Amino acid sequence: MSLYAVASDNGHNEQVVVHGVRYAEGPEESKCGSIEITAGYISRILRCSALSLEAKSDSIGIDLSGFLVMPGLINAHDHLEFALFPRLANPPYRNYIEWGEDIHEKFPDVIAKHRAVPKNLRVWWGGIRNLLCGATTVSHHNPLWPEMQRDDFPVRVVQQYSWAHSPALGGDLRAAHAATRESSPFIVHACEGVDELARKELWSLNRSGLLDARTVIVHGLAIDTAGVELMRKRRVSLIVCPSSNNFLFGELPDMALLGGLENVGLGNDSPLTAEGDLLDEIRFAMRSCGIESHTAYHMVTKFPAAILKLKDGEGTIKVSGVGDLIAIKDNGGNAADRLRTLSMTDVEFVMIKGCVQLASEVILERLSPHTKQGLEPLCIDGTIRWLRAPIKERLQKTKEALGTSEIYLGSRQVSTPV
Repeated sequence: MSLYAVASDNGHNEQVVVHGVRYAEGPEESKCGSIEITAGYISRILRCSALSLEAKSDSIGIDLSGFLVMPGLINAHDHLEFALFPRLANPPYRNYIEWGEDIHEKFPDVIAKHRAVPKNLRVWWGGIRNLLCGATTVSHHNPLWPEMQRDDFPVRVVQQYSWAHSPALGGDLRAAHAATRESSPFIVHACEGVDELARKELWSLNRSGLLDARTVIVHGLAIDTAGVELMRKRRVSLIVCPSSNNFLFGELPDMALLGGLENVGLGNDSPLTAEGDLLDEIRFAMRSCGIESHTAYHMVTKFPAAILKLKDGEGTIKVSGVGDLIAIKDNGGNAADRLRTLSMTDVEFVMIKGCVQLASEVILERLSPHTKQGLEPLCIDGTIRWLRAPIKERLQKTKEALGTSEIYLGSRQVSTPV
């Protein structure tokens, strides 16, 4: 059973019409109208606020008047199995190897406690953590765990990719790269640090013949001007995770330099090192790295779609594109500028491939009984969201595994509403 099979029980094979909206055509462009989704893909957009699309009698209508609709966001880098972990470090470090060795020495009990939670539960919480902040597509860096291949997983996880951990810890990088299809990315951590080891990793990858249009470097903190020129020549893409870099190494990616690459995406890493969720990461990147709002918008929409070689129009709202939508209250501002202050509590609606995956209590009242089926409530630091996930069961099993009544996604406490 899949996310999209579950959706078929809830109207996915029927026509869905989202109406009364102002929707983002880009970071600064928006129009009013109605969006029709058929079989999970946008089939029509009527750019007129005064009219509604003519719908079939059995279609599902969703009134989102008063909301700004944006494309579902793309989290270009996450480790979904670490969603329940707290931030672990005693920084600063010189490179990622130092960090890994240090936390295993200083925090073995915390690590063992969280690893006692079955991985299938942990990755579910990783999916839920992304869903709550409007990330509908996520690139997981580690093996593709079976739970992530289930169609009822809370978010879409990129399925076609090859990966290695890093030049120092990645195993047989040449074999992993050689196994990568031309239509898929090869993703590897590199240059994650501030010392000579980190600086040399890009050149080591180049000598091994591992830099080409399929290659995606994650972090790249130590990349210099010559490294950027090499990446441009080899058509290598980059994903940055600024809050993790700042936490571990006390330095930020030089976006004035790295922004010269064709495609730079933004990743959220994991609660082990990141400031918070993807929206928290966006705000941090804009505030701390001087990233302009329209660039930040592209770094979680069209840039990662290109980097990860996504083919279904993810990160856009367009006819024939996949029906991934999120909605926030409309204050008249454009989508890019809203990112400056946007947080998880602002995301009131998430749809993935035409299926409602998240609704605030305000939106829930607008949904038909048919559309509400399968949604369960979750309280996150006092905010209630209804999610298409077995929340009560997952919470109970996680509490039993952790031996505690308090569950956190990063720094945010989650529970069932009283």
